[in-house]
Amino acid sequence: MGAFVLDVREDDEYAAGHVPGAVHIPMGQVGERIDELPDGPLLVICRSGNRSRQVCEFLRSQGRQAINVSDGTMGWADRGWPLES
Repeated sequence: MGAFVLDVREDDEYAAGHVPGAVHIPMGQVGERIDELPDGPLLVICRSGNRSRQVCEFLRSQGRQAINVSDGTMGWADRGWPLES
């Protein structure tokens, strides 16, 4: 089984292209939807790494193991890795 990827961008950003299999919960909804996240490591991604860093800080404060994808979806695409839309 692959890693759990949480995309915290807005709806239009996610629709435009996201990491295959990523679960979409916008940054502003993570707190109220935290129970939807599985136990174990969470890879958190946004456009460039800023929003995901903030979400990681929040998740860690809640005792969750959150790992920031620091270069975000832009870095993913720059490497030529696939995106779904």
